[in-house]
Amino acid sequence: MIYHLVPLAEWDADPDRPYAPVSLAEDGFVHCAPDEETALAVVNAFYRGAPRPLVALLVDEDRLTASCRWEAAEPAPPPGVPEGTLFPHVYGPLDRAAVQRVLEVRWDDGGRATGLS
Repeated sequence: MIYHLVPLAEWDADPDRPYAPVSLAEDGFVHCAPDEETALAVVNAFYRGAPRPLVALLVDEDRLTASCRWEAAEPAPPPGVPEGTLFPHVYGPLDRAAVQRVLEVRWDDGGRATGLS
């Protein structure tokens, strides 16, 4: 499974169509993380101010119709993620049938992501 982070309202906005976030148009791919620990590091680096609830889509890479490439973070991985970690980038919309679970990000009192449930 690979992880994609998204505000729940955005994920729920158009349930009859494949999910195509803004990053697909801006960067040419959908940003994903390889595991829960990396996904939480991404949340804490980039999504602390995102609308809540924030969820992680657990995507079965084998069920995607778009190409998924494992690539290095540019310019560097977020704090707490080892140098050399590869990130899955999906070069097309996420097929909703590929999403196996939707887990909500849990937060501590300081506003840091601590887990998924």
